Amino acid sequence: MYIIKTLLRVACISAILAGCSGTSNNRWYSEYDKQTATTPSQLQYGSDFMGMYGTDTSAQNIAVLLPTSGPNGAVGRAIRPAIEAATMQYGTSNTRVDFYDTGTGDVAQTIRSAVASNPRVIIGPVFAENAKILRDIKPSDIPALSFTSDVSAVGDGVFSMSVLPTNTIESAIQEMRARGGKDFIIIAPNTASGQTMAGIAKSMTGIYNARNTGVFYYTERDTESIKSAAMSATMYTARHAANTRAKEILSDILNKESLSASERANIARQLENINRTDTLGTLPYDSILFMGGADDTKSMISFMRYYGLGTRDAGFYGTPLWADGDIASDVAMTGAVFADLGPIPAEFSDVYTNATGTQPSRMAAIGYDTTILALGAARANENVAPYLMNQSGYVGINGLFRLRPNGANERALQIVRTNGDGTTTVIKSPKTSFMVPIYNTTMNYVSPAEAMALTGNGVNPLNYIKIPERFAGKYRAKTYGANHTIATPENVSTPVTVLPKNDNDFSITAEDYSPVPLENVNRKYIDSVEISE
Repeated sequence: MYIIKTLLRVACISAILAGCSGTSNNRWYSEYDKQTATTPSQLQYGSDFMGMYGTDTSAQNIAVLLPTSGPNGAVGRAIRPAIEAATMQYGTSNTRVDFYDTGTGDVAQTIRSAVASNPRVIIGPVFAENAKILRDIKPSDIPALSFTSDVSAVGDGVFSMSVLPTNTIESAIQEMRARGGKDFIIIAPNTASGQTMAGIAKSMTGIYNARNTGVFYYTERDTESIKSAAMSATMYTARHAANTRAKEILSDILNKESLSASERANIARQLENINRTDTLGTLPYDSILFMGGADDTKSMISFMRYYGLGTRDAGFYGTPLWADGDIASDVAMTGAVFADLGPIPAEFSDVYTNATGTQPSRMAAIGYDTTILALGAARANENVAPYLMNQSGYVGINGLFRLRPNGANERALQIVRTNGDGTTTVIKSPKTSFMVPIYNTTMNYVSPAEAMALTGNGVNPLNYIKIPERFAGKYRAKTYGANHTIATPENVSTPVTVLPKNDNDFSITAEDYSPVPLENVNRKYIDSVEISE
């Protein structure tokens, strides 16, 4: 099971905040950001990358910050076996890995103790608040490979190894444009994370010459809220009114006017066709970006179908939040696509399961790659920065990735299509190198998106029926659902960072997905991970 089920719900709370304030604006050894990318190194084979910058034969001390006790003990205990497995495979007799428990007690003091051990590299911590403490305490030249996806907590040598929402959303938009989609709406949960994800998508319109024509929010797992959003997003009221008016015009002409046999047959045929549906007219979009989980998306699409969204009206695009649901078995979702990491390799799963008796979570798999990367960095003869800042990137069991000087990362994702029979098909494999840039967005300011009603020219019934020209002045109809002409997207040439509008926007979703203040987070959740062990 993917434990990253809530990846984007929470990752986007303050996603891609590096560069927004204070320490997180620090671009750690940014000179390495200008290096040319070549073929990436294979993490899992060890021999190629371990000696990239020389081999230090002295003792290599790595400190690991994990919650292995207390209410979040299961989190650290799930990641620790992966770290130990990687150390056994790729460590040497000079390697020392010390674990520090951040689950109970004075976490700041625990972090100080880890830093005082003078490690070459730190693995962890898991939670954003702990990553911020570490960032404030550690010397700048000691790197930390954390598991947080809250990028406001990284920078100054603290990195995120998690999957970040900009990568997933941009991958979806890239696929949308490749399929000819251009005008899209956003449907997202009404949470800080959902609003931030919508802001990310809106910020990419200029880059990809796309147009956002509506933003709709709903309350997660709330049927009435989902139904209401579906009704608005399909412009049902206006299209139903247009349909009704078209029926009235055709019926009046058929019953009140003198018609030739061919005219009467034509009008009757049109009326028969319109009577088969409740709506009339096209929608001002050809694509829908869904930012919610699988269950809510299935409910949303069911209602949208009910309100007249046809199978050919719009393409459906999603995020890795779909990966943990049974969305692939929903016939109404056939052909929908989403960005995701590839499956966890069986070789790692078997080793992990034999050791623990459980299947590895995505966090455990990321912990395995993180440890191998840390071991290689610890062996570097000189500064570890060029090692970690390798612009060619690395390939681990979670695929291709590279770290950025601001603490963020880039991960290559695959595009998956749902088949409606419980299976999925990979229609676009992940990129295999960074020699050609995968993504076009980096960092600057953009606000979380406000809700936005559909923008378009509306539906005039007379544009969808054909009546004899002699009746053109007699039978009139207004335009239903007209808002305003769809604007051309702004030319966004600067990179983007998503910021909350104020401190109150920093929130996290608990089991019922109700936003709560970040500092009062239910610690059952990691920044991007739902704990289900």
